[in-house]
Amino acid sequence: MTTDATPPPSDTTPPATGLPPLITVDECEEMPLRRVHDLYRSHVNKSQVSLMTSFGFGRELVSHAEGSWIHTRDGRRVLDFTGGVGVLNHGHNHPRILAARRRFQEQRRMEVHKTYFSPYIAALGHNLAQLLPGDLNMSFFPNSGAEAVEGAVKLAYKYHGGKRQQILHADISFHGKLLGSGSLTGSAQSTFAFPGIPGVSAFRYGDLDSVRESVAAARDAKGRCDVYAILIEPFSASTMTECSEEFLRGLRELCTAEDIVLIFDEIYTGWGKTGSLFHFMRHPGLVPDVVTTSKSFGGGKSSISAFVAREPVFRQAYDSLGDAMLQSTSTTYYGFGEETATALEAVNIAVEDDYPARARAIERVLAPGLERLRKQYPDIIADVRGAGALYGIFLDGGPRMLDLAAKLAPGGLARDPLLRTKVITCAVVNAMYQEHDVYMYYTLNGRSPLVAAPSLVAGPEEVEIFLDAFDKTLARGMNRLLAAFLKDKAVSRWAA
Repeated sequence: MTTDATPPPSDTTPPATGLPPLITVDECEEMPLRRVHDLYRSHVNKSQVSLMTSFGFGRELVSHAEGSWIHTRDGRRVLDFTGGVGVLNHGHNHPRILAARRRFQEQRRMEVHKTYFSPYIAALGHNLAQLLPGDLNMSFFPNSGAEAVEGAVKLAYKYHGGKRQQILHADISFHGKLLGSGSLTGSAQSTFAFPGIPGVSAFRYGDLDSVRESVAAARDAKGRCDVYAILIEPFSASTMTECSEEFLRGLRELCTAEDIVLIFDEIYTGWGKTGSLFHFMRHPGLVPDVVTTSKSFGGGKSSISAFVAREPVFRQAYDSLGDAMLQSTSTTYYGFGEETATALEAVNIAVEDDYPARARAIERVLAPGLERLRKQYPDIIADVRGAGALYGIFLDGGPRMLDLAAKLAPGGLARDPLLRTKVITCAVVNAMYQEHDVYMYYTLNGRSPLVAAPSLVAGPEEVEIFLDAFDKTLARGMNRLLAAFLKDKAVSRWAA
């Protein structure tokens, strides 16, 4: 009921006073860099601002991105040679993926399926079964790579009914940063030790005798095998190290004999990155019990992952009325509609456009180019390793005074044996970005290689642009690169 003195409510009625000031999406699109930094310091992580502004890309904001290129607000066009750290096999904003998501939104499809069946989940599971070898037929779709790894580990534990208590992983490995996946990561990510799952042991990467010794050591009082799973990356993207075919087949034989669930982590290397659809598939007839995937599985637009299991393993673990809800429909965002529709399109693009062949085409230009530069600059490049569109460049050189500086560094930095390597690699990353408009990154595992990993939509011309810029950067010499980096870092700190 209203009167002349009390007008009816209206959509244009201003909000009541006292509401907190909230930032809108429109305001984000116009937000100046200094304001973004201030908000990060107040609400995200102050030290992250200090770290990222050491590089040019930490002092700019992106306007838009397409294919292999990033466009900044100030008009720069930057070649993205990171491939989104494995996420962007399809490049930035692939038009078919944008169209699939737009169609899903415009048709008002249902986002979350719990008590309704999802045609997208059904189709995605079917397509993975068609593409993967053997009886890798049963899929589960969580959100991140670490969740896929933990789901695969839970599956292995459940497969054995909780009767086995040990799990093995390689000393060279990266499987995520959750408490479970982090405890299965062999290469230290930090100086702080978080708790992990029980029964974890490590073996030497690529050493079958080491695996056999670890399995033999993990027997119960009656001599029965107590290992429920072995987790391995066939290609370690963080260290650019590859398992031999002989090792992987020997591992399969051992796991079959001992009824151990064999898990291949292909979070990074799936969907063509190293020149085959999944890295292990270059070895015909080799089939793990479970394979995990994420990153480019979502086409650069969808936060989705998967583990795909052999049918007998999955059915023994979860295929009963009492256990069906333990895994397959128990998480909030499992099978989120728009994410699974996006992954469907991403997979179809990777197959139809033959992404493994695209990676091999990139390799035909990238590999000899990097080898030429290694020979040309032997005092800077210690080693080059990789496959397909994923290569690591191991740098060396610079003044020996860096060794002393590393020892005198504050806090945990002084305990980092790779601090010197990281500093010289940072100097190269900064020079490539600042002087040549090429964006790169380096890993935190192993010997911290500089990574050359373009999206699979990149062509030979983009690879040549990178190689030319890298040549010009190395030609300056490590001493000059370090001096420029330290000067730039000092200026950025002062400006901040």
